[in-house]
Amino acid sequence: MADCIFCRIVEGEIPSDKLYEDDMVLAILDIQPRAPVHFMVIPREHVADAREIRGEHGPLLSRMFTVATRVAGEEGVLESGYRLAFNVGPDAGMTVDHLHLHCVGGRELGPEG
Repeated sequence: MADCIFCRIVEGEIPSDKLYEDDMVLAILDIQPRAPVHFMVIPREHVADAREIRGEHGPLLSRMFTVATRVAGEEGVLESGYRLAFNVGPDAGMTVDHLHLHCVGGRELGPEG
């Protein structure tokens, strides 16, 4: 989608701090981090949010979680712990309508991070 900032990042039109990239997803640093470690795993395929997930998205979701675990290890929070979260809709704080998995860690997190 031409007006989606994450699609533009995926296409390389907008620079990002990439931590990981493959044929299905990429992981980038969040530009407004909420903790010392805060990155997002973004699918290359445009899926607006978790409400659009269907059975055929199983491999994509698996890859998103696998990559989050890998990058969490590279960022040094695998053993101490981290939070994974999907925001769904504006009341949840979703600001970009493109599915993305937040990984937050590097400090003790409260009930809502």
